[in-house]
Amino acid sequence: METINLAELYDQEELNWADVRARLDAGFDQEPGAGGPDRHTCWLTTLNPDGSPHVNGIGALWAEGTFWFETGTRTRKGRNLARDPRCAVSLATREFDLVVEGIAELVTDPGTVAEMAARWAAGGWPVRVDESGRALTAEFSAQSAGRPPWHVYRVSTSTATAVATVEPFGASRWRFG
Repeated sequence: METINLAELYDQEELNWADVRARLDAGFDQEPGAGGPDRHTCWLTTLNPDGSPHVNGIGALWAEGTFWFETGTRTRKGRNLARDPRCAVSLATREFDLVVEGIAELVTDPGTVAEMAARWAAGGWPVRVDESGRALTAEFSAQSAGRPPWHVYRVSTSTATAVATVEPFGASRWRFG
């Protein structure tokens, strides 16, 4: 992993990826009123066919050292990812703003899909694995997710950039090999 200090100009020390990851590992509640200032929203950026960005709020999870999300394959983000899996996930926490860039990989392994369903359910969304065992279903989801089934994606991170929002501040980019 390569670390680039983006705040050296301001005589700030580089941020520590282990600290960023520990904060993500501690969890971030996306329920309104549960995080700061009102909640923690993750944003997914995909690429439209003309190369322009498409940005949507998503209910992402941080697990096993990366972001996970779900969407329907007929949504714009689902179609964009099928054509070009490059994406970015962003999140603002109290301690830092974070952007993770990488490749969204469709996950169809039944055990992994079930594990992610259990994680979302533990967070308050009553989701379950559908009858195929390779996707999710529930009575509701975000309107931008489309109709079920919803498919699980894992982001393989290539770079991450964090800007600290509390003292001692700082900004760093990490490139993962």
